[in-house]
Amino acid sequence: MKLSDKIIFGGDYNPEQWRETPEIWDEDMRLMRLARWNEATVGVFSFAELEPEEGVFDFSVTDAIFEKAEKNGVKIILSTPSGAMPRWMAEKYPEILRTLEDRRKAVYGRRENHCYTSPVYREKVAEIDRKLSERYGRHPALLAWHISNEFNGECHCPLCREAFCAFLEKKYGTIDRLNAEWWTRFWSHRANSFSEIEPPSSIGETCVHGLTLDWKRFVTAQTADFARVEIEAVRAFSDRPVTTNLMGFYTGLDYRELSRPFDFVSWDNYPDWGKPEGDEGTAAWIALTHDLMRSMKRENFLLMESTPSHTNWKDINKLYRPGMMRLASLQALAHGSESVQYFQWRKSRGSSEKMHGAVVDHYGREDTRVFSEVAALGEELERLSPLVGSTLRPRVAMIYDWDNVWALQDLQGMQKKNKQVASTLLRQYLPFWRAGISCDIIGRRESFEGYSLLVAPMTYLCEEETAKRLAGFVREGGTLVATYTLAQTNENDLCHLGGFPGAGLCEVFGLRAEELDTLYPEERVEISALGGSYRAKDYCEVLKPHADTEILGEYRGEFYAGTPCLTAHAYGKGKAYYIAFRDADGAFSEAFYRRLMRELSLESPLPEIPDGVSVQVRENEKGEKFFFLLNFSRKEKRLSLGEGFTLLRTGEPLAEAVLPPYGAEVLRK
Repeated sequence: MKLSDKIIFGGDYNPEQWRETPEIWDEDMRLMRLARWNEATVGVFSFAELEPEEGVFDFSVTDAIFEKAEKNGVKIILSTPSGAMPRWMAEKYPEILRTLEDRRKAVYGRRENHCYTSPVYREKVAEIDRKLSERYGRHPALLAWHISNEFNGECHCPLCREAFCAFLEKKYGTIDRLNAEWWTRFWSHRANSFSEIEPPSSIGETCVHGLTLDWKRFVTAQTADFARVEIEAVRAFSDRPVTTNLMGFYTGLDYRELSRPFDFVSWDNYPDWGKPEGDEGTAAWIALTHDLMRSMKRENFLLMESTPSHTNWKDINKLYRPGMMRLASLQALAHGSESVQYFQWRKSRGSSEKMHGAVVDHYGREDTRVFSEVAALGEELERLSPLVGSTLRPRVAMIYDWDNVWALQDLQGMQKKNKQVASTLLRQYLPFWRAGISCDIIGRRESFEGYSLLVAPMTYLCEEETAKRLAGFVREGGTLVATYTLAQTNENDLCHLGGFPGAGLCEVFGLRAEELDTLYPEERVEISALGGSYRAKDYCEVLKPHADTEILGEYRGEFYAGTPCLTAHAYGKGKAYYIAFRDADGAFSEAFYRRLMRELSLESPLPEIPDGVSVQVRENEKGEKFFFLLNFSRKEKRLSLGEGFTLLRTGEPLAEAVLPPYGAEVLRK
């Protein structure tokens, strides 16, 4: 994905909020030039400005901004306005308002408040989108289309129920097959026709897990279908690429499915920097999230939103310390972003986002700390333009699926309220991040080709086809690591029979997982593994290994003391490792994966990486490598580099890098 020869630097701009004071638009252009902004995202939530009355359209603000942007060298990512309907539309066509899960009809307000199924809303949105496309679709200032904004939520109206029933009939074909896959003989929940099915609700059904799982899949499918209506409308007169902004590990939608109609992925990043315990944990989590977003299409992405200073919607809205905004921006680039973009350019005067951070605050001038930092970064990004088009080339992939998370959330058992799937993924990811070894975060149904190592944390949902592909990956020489709860159910959350891990994976791992013990939060179980002592928390699976399975670790406590907790099994040309417990503090994961890195010749990009420093490498088609050195600690760090490195921003040779607290450098080799 390459939209520009420059790193895109810009963000959300809401000129319609200042239409009574158009002189501010000219001041905005002056300040954008000072800040080296080359992009503005325009039109988000502007439906009522563009169509103040039904059939009455007003493009005057957008016309003016396109003209000013073109004159000032600013490209525009134009948003469709569907994220917030006009009041007149809701009053005239109440069907477009959402029905809540308890079947109450919502009243007008907030945003993302519409029914994705409503034919009226689809028609109205497509109409305004086509008009925008006809007017601006070939404008030289237009860079790309931004469809709606942060898709989220669901609707339970009769239209959505009818569409859900059609979705189920298309998937299952017959009601008998649905009943079998949902195991509806439980509690006498058998359905006699698809039309009897109700979406899950707190005042109705929540215990048929096939229902709740398929409902979430339907919500994603319906959202994606709504997006396709918009994409088709803007493509009526325009060939510019389309995107929408995702929200990282948001669990309301399956982002792999939602991202399919779009040309590239973008996402909104608002980390909690500045915690008393330090920033390494936050940095690792955001690195993982960047990698997840990059892996949606296995290509670079845009950082569509971030803040230059602070948020206003969290419990604690801490200011970014000097240097942190630059460091966080370079971290996004390090993991594959082609942009640094902010919400927002200028602070609103009123409503809920008036105190959210912005490049230009209510003071309105450039002599502020935040503006100075933004302008300095803009100047630096211009000198980092050789990065454009380079990307990461991981040999390691980790599996994360939204429907797997949904199924585990529904599961009655283990720790009932929070199964901690994402934090388990992070535990496996951390050793690679500390070693500077990049990872893709892929879905279980995606190709495993090109990877040396595949990690499957808590992959509870695993259909036979996926199990066969996992077996094939190992058989052909790959290394597979899996954890507790592997392959317990199929794609519809029906338990596999014949032992866990199911669908034939017992043979791949050379074991059977017989029981899973859930510990109280304060409990720990000692383990011995890899020549060291470690501790387990939360979950301990009891394993029955095959005779040819290698035992690498054992429990040292509880009634299962002396039984295996870490195994390795040769299968074909490869090897499958099984971790039966949750690592209490990360010490085991660090030791285990460091050993695996050595076995697989997964080398760190530098001989030594100090604690608190992240090193990531992008590479272009010419073989040039770009090293990002990112210091997330509050102490100065030194890194020995060796020969062949130059500072990308200056061309100066560098044999040793000295990074101040929150310091960062980008090198070329």
